[in-house]
Amino acid sequence: MRNKVIVTIGGKDYTMVAAEDEGYVRRCAELVDRQLEEISTGGRLPQVDAAVLAAMNIADQYLKEQEASENLRRQVKENLEEASALKLELSEAKREIFKLGTKK
Repeated sequence: MRNKVIVTIGGKDYTMVAAEDEGYVRRCAELVDRQLEEISTGGRLPQVDAAVLAAMNIADQYLKEQEASENLRRQVKENLEEASALKLELSEAKREIFKLGTKK
């Protein structure tokens, strides 16, 4: 289902149509609005230029988060592989202990 949500970004109202719920759309708009406001504060940039810089800031944040997420995935994968190897090693050690115990 598509939701129509009116948001305000940079002092202008926009009607957004999205599959996501209204709260999510509003959070996205607030993020963009904050970025735009940070860039525009104290400066005399045209709104289009400020919007491009805001988009670049958001893209930068997104790509850094994506890289951090990938690093975490890699670490989890490495930890799972290590845990699997340790589990196998433990199983082999238990078998060896059992063999030694039955040789008496």
